[in-house]
Amino acid sequence: MTKSQLIAIVAKKSHLTKKAATEAVETVFEEITRVLTKKKGEKVVVSGFGTFYVGKVKDKHVEPFGKKDQRTLVKGHGVVNFRAGKPLRREVW
Repeated sequence: MTKSQLIAIVAKKSHLTKKAATEAVETVFEEITRVLTKKKGEKVVVSGFGTFYVGKVKDKHVEPFGKKDQRTLVKGHGVVNFRAGKPLRREVW
């Protein structure tokens, strides 16, 4: 599913114009992004769906297969993770 398909479904099911549905979907995505990019480590919990959170990846050395002399350092960074809620897990499983 693409974002435009999601917007079309939201517009149809909620009897909104496409412009209003676009604004609603964009607002949801912007708020999730805003919360996750804060430095406080907050989570976004959507009951019955799942939880978005930022995990940490430590510094690590990587090398091309069989080329130990070409090791490079990948700095630690944050990654966005998603843990599905029980209802979603039951549906998918």
